[in-house]
Amino acid sequence: QVQLVESGGGLVQAGGSVRLSCAVSGRTFSRTSMAWFRQAPGKEREFVAAISRNGFVTNYGDSVQGRATISRDNTENTAYLQMSSLKPEDTAIYYCAAADNFATTEREYPHWGQGTQVTVSS
Repeated sequence: QVQLVESGGGLVQAGGSVRLSCAVSGRTFSRTSMAWFRQAPGKEREFVAAISRNGFVTNYGDSVQGRATISRDNTENTAYLQMSSLKPEDTAIYYCAAADNFATTEREYPHWGQGTQVTVSS
């Protein structure tokens, strides 16, 4: 059974930074593409970032371009999302997702974590 467990969310002041982690079990992590999505209250889930299995290819959503960095440690079976210069509009539940192949749309990801809340105060 594939399990994804996010951590690292919390309350952050505007202009600050946060680092989210996603620990993966139940599948070979080095054969897994990873992504982060987020969903704000009353809004649809939004693509944030994705990283290929070997970490060489990344892609970012327009709203976080230049402020987010996705990374992974294949020895720790963990993916990360570092976000800086946070804005109140970054407030959302952040989800990590796993798939066989690199993708930027949520329908391509069959495995999801439970989400971690990030709240940015102004």
